[in-house]
Amino acid sequence: MGITQLQVKELAKECGFEIVGIASALPSGDLARFEQWRAAGMAGEMGYMTDRRGDIRADPRNLLPEARTMLCVGKLYNRRPPSRHKHSASGRISRYARGHDYHDVLRKSLENLVAHIRQHHNEPFQYRICVDTAPLLERSYARAAGLGWIGKNTCLINQQQGSWFFLGELLLSIPLETDTPVPSRCGTCTRCIDACPTQALVPVKAGEFALDARLCISYLTIEKRGEIDPGLATQMENHIFGCDICQEVCPWNRRAPFAVDDSAPEPVTDLERLSGLTEDEFRTLFRRSPVWRTRYQGFLRNVATALGNSHNPRLQEPLRKLAFHADPVVARAASSAIAHFATPTSEAPTHALASE
Repeated sequence: MGITQLQVKELAKECGFEIVGIASALPSGDLARFEQWRAAGMAGEMGYMTDRRGDIRADPRNLLPEARTMLCVGKLYNRRPPSRHKHSASGRISRYARGHDYHDVLRKSLENLVAHIRQHHNEPFQYRICVDTAPLLERSYARAAGLGWIGKNTCLINQQQGSWFFLGELLLSIPLETDTPVPSRCGTCTRCIDACPTQALVPVKAGEFALDARLCISYLTIEKRGEIDPGLATQMENHIFGCDICQEVCPWNRRAPFAVDDSAPEPVTDLERLSGLTEDEFRTLFRRSPVWRTRYQGFLRNVATALGNSHNPRLQEPLRKLAFHADPVVARAASSAIAHFATPTSEAPTHALASE
């Protein structure tokens, strides 16, 4: 006798996933919408969104031909935010990046789940674990699996858990009963749209919004390489990796539970200390953190921008030092931030503003 839907869900909960649902491993109905978003240029410089793996995006069976079902799981990462003013001497790191690297955490939990399924399923089966490693439209499948609805901030929102959770997928050759999607419960609320400093959430049709990554603080501080447009940089406040504003203002996150495993130490966020990091020190602090993705150059660029946006006189000196940094992107970001600081003693070195 094969394993049942209920058994799989119970095993997933035992493996630490707070949210579980099952969808069919058929092509997503949201593919056309994704292609429109991509064609509009809203993916920015994210090449992995526009690469040749579109066949997998179009049909997950191109990733696992034997796939019958897709198990979608959610694992909470919500952590209490530090009680700091947005113009303090500390930078802000997105909640998801303040813990252990989620790729490792989710993959280990899904591998554990596969081992449990083997113990309860008496026939051989094929599987494929996906944790940001395949171009699946994971929010669309998670919605189909009943995990939640896609909000106006484009995050997946669960009525009980909010939106502070990671998504993972397990493609299975085992046929299982699928779940029913839940309707959107955003209603007429526009708090996320109104709160976005850069107006990155743009309307696409009545009641539906898309994220223009080119304007998103998360994209700018994580995925964007090179220089950031000064007009956007001045709106980034003290964000040095990611942004949670559109989730923080969401009413469905008002009572969102915190992650059970909150053992990861808080990352270093002191802007003055971070401004003086060497590349080796950056590696030591963030090699096993999602922050590593922004790379040393991008991270110091973000720190320089946050220093300028702080308007804290005490932070002028570390900002001036960054304006003479060997990396031209960092140096120009610091010089631009000094100009934004707008104080009589803040003079940007002309070489830092010169083109390469």
